[in-house]
Amino acid sequence: MKVLLLGGGGREHAIAWKLAQSPLLTKLWAAPGSDAIAELAERVPVDPLDPDAVAGFVKANGVELVFVGPEAPLDAGSSDAARAAGALVFGPSRAAARLETSKSFAKDFMGLHGIPAARSRGCVTREEAKAAARAFGGRCAVKADGLAAGKGVIVCREPGEADAAVDALAATTAGRTLVVEELLEGPEVTVMVLTDGRVWAALPPSQDHKRLREGDQGPNTGGMGALAPAPLDGAVWERIKTEVLDRTVEGLRADGLDYRGALYAGVMLTADGPKVLEYNARLGDPETQAVLPLLDADLLSLAADCAAARLKPGVLPVKSGACVGVTLASPGYPEAPRPGFFIDLSADMGMGGATAFHAGTKRSGDGWIATGGRVLTVVGCGPDLAAARANAYDAIARIKAPELRYRRDIAAKALGRTVA
Repeated sequence: MKVLLLGGGGREHAIAWKLAQSPLLTKLWAAPGSDAIAELAERVPVDPLDPDAVAGFVKANGVELVFVGPEAPLDAGSSDAARAAGALVFGPSRAAARLETSKSFAKDFMGLHGIPAARSRGCVTREEAKAAARAFGGRCAVKADGLAAGKGVIVCREPGEADAAVDALAATTAGRTLVVEELLEGPEVTVMVLTDGRVWAALPPSQDHKRLREGDQGPNTGGMGALAPAPLDGAVWERIKTEVLDRTVEGLRADGLDYRGALYAGVMLTADGPKVLEYNARLGDPETQAVLPLLDADLLSLAADCAAARLKPGVLPVKSGACVGVTLASPGYPEAPRPGFFIDLSADMGMGGATAFHAGTKRSGDGWIATGGRVLTVVGCGPDLAAARANAYDAIARIKAPELRYRRDIAAKALGRTVA
């Protein structure tokens, strides 16, 4: 198959790495891709946010499948344009992607279809949002309704924090409408499935580490690391399958929403059972980097099955062991990242065979230059979580770039206990 991958971040590097292993692949293009992705695919000057440009490339080059990596092309309508141009598309329609691109739409969807979630209020003014926060005693999550690159949620534990969060998010483009919801307590788990709009097939559950600093302190980020698989109690998993995944896919079909692609559910495991915190309409970042090395199946074949509405339901086959991904970021991330420094990756990645997926780099001679806030995700795999974590941090120690910042406790909390 001839495939066009939309995107150019660390998630897309991992996707390109997995697609390149498929015996079905005859040609892989990436728009815009990156210098790291260029080692696996041909970069093309196509704007993934320009539906006409995407459709034109599909027609001119006989693209058979378009794989949408990030959320922005979905919101721009590029998946719809590629589908109309005759390609199979792994990525939901723009209308269905509102599960991610509009928090208020997602909350209405959950309420309509009986999907367990936090109590919430949609607010169009700052005063209304502050009143909603006070109704929850200041213990709430304030969320921007639109896309905010993983930084549109502020968790608050008292009224003063909530007022400041409302003012901060309301000043952004994504926060013209706000959602204020009760603060849920418990461990979080990321459940990612592939779906053809009729049935779903699950990837290994994972856990993201969203806060900037050790001990889950500091501001929310796009993700500072992830582990997979996240250990889940069997009874909890059964509830997630029936109360979240089944109801979500059935709801999409009932509402006439064309959803063929990856569905991400961020789930809080509360004392009252699993509750959905958010949906993403694509694979997560950095969860994808930790999950795809465990997938013991052909990602391209699965993507084509989703796009053609012939997916077989169930749990996807996985390799034994575990993976831990640690995100390396520029100084000042996430508020004011300062990239531009040199990264030497010439040393081997250690006995564990770790992999560095590039999120924000460009090639410079024999090394790399940091170009973004999140720069690399270093993924270690091993026979168990402890070994995978050790392999990831051993590989990081071999990277010559003292400017890089990262958390030193990724997966530490999960070791030795079950998430339930």
